[in-house]
Amino acid sequence: MRLEGVILPVTTPYDQATGEIAPIPFRRNLRAWLKAGVHGFVVAGSTGEAPLLDESEIVQLVEWARDIVPPERLVVAGTGAESTRAAVRAARAVAEVGADAVLVRPPCYYRGRMDPETVRRHYETVAEAIPVPLILYNVPQFVPVEITPGLLAELGTHPNVAGIKDSTGDLKILGALLDAAPEECRVLVGAGSKLYAALEMGGAGGIVAVGCIAPQLAVEVYEKFRAGAAAQAGAAQGRISSPHTKIVRDLGVAGVKYALDLVGFVGGLPRAPLRPLDERGRAQVRSELRRARLLQGEADG
Repeated sequence: MRLEGVILPVTTPYDQATGEIAPIPFRRNLRAWLKAGVHGFVVAGSTGEAPLLDESEIVQLVEWARDIVPPERLVVAGTGAESTRAAVRAARAVAEVGADAVLVRPPCYYRGRMDPETVRRHYETVAEAIPVPLILYNVPQFVPVEITPGLLAELGTHPNVAGIKDSTGDLKILGALLDAAPEECRVLVGAGSKLYAALEMGGAGGIVAVGCIAPQLAVEVYEKFRAGAAAQAGAAQGRISSPHTKIVRDLGVAGVKYALDLVGFVGGLPRAPLRPLDERGRAQVRSELRRARLLQGEADG
């Protein structure tokens, strides 16, 4: 498995009449993103509303994705859970329907008991019990248990730990993780505004939600950087940095979904208890898309 490039943590569209996952828009989005040249997808990540999905829904999303996504491009599933047993069960279930790897957040409900040794044992047990590689997920803004550089240095030597997604958005933390990661353990950035910087620092790529809104630009950052065309990579990065900050970071799932509706994908509404954007939020999204020249009818790079 080549854990590198631009991987999209995709949204989950719902039928507004029933509240069930809508397979046709989901597939339509995947086909359009594939045409933009992205290297893979994460279903049931934070942007995909993982905490609001049933386990059976996550399996279904992976099955639908695998039908669309060719084998040379990744399908990763978010399968983090509070118990080690549940994390193993979820990972095995998505592996059976074609997931290439799983993205696993740390357990956090008993936060005070989640010392590095407990978290290490959790991850090692999961990694040893599942048939696909495991990607660690460091996302302290949502899950208040951090994967420290020291913990990564230990876990990264496990043969079934493929890498880590760091969504802190802090380049000092990213740098420390890069320094600590064993050679075969890939480090991917989760903040789209830091994609170019992460590549400069030696990162393998990114799992970036702003790439759902502007897939061609996100791919251009990666491909041009790898080709040595730093100026072109930097120009593409300049266009996605503010949408990451003002839409993905500040407005969350509802902001990303509204942006998708405006740029030609299918977004729709988030699942309760998340609420759709108010008019102020919608205006912010429109402003950011216009500034980045991403609105339909304008150049999208």
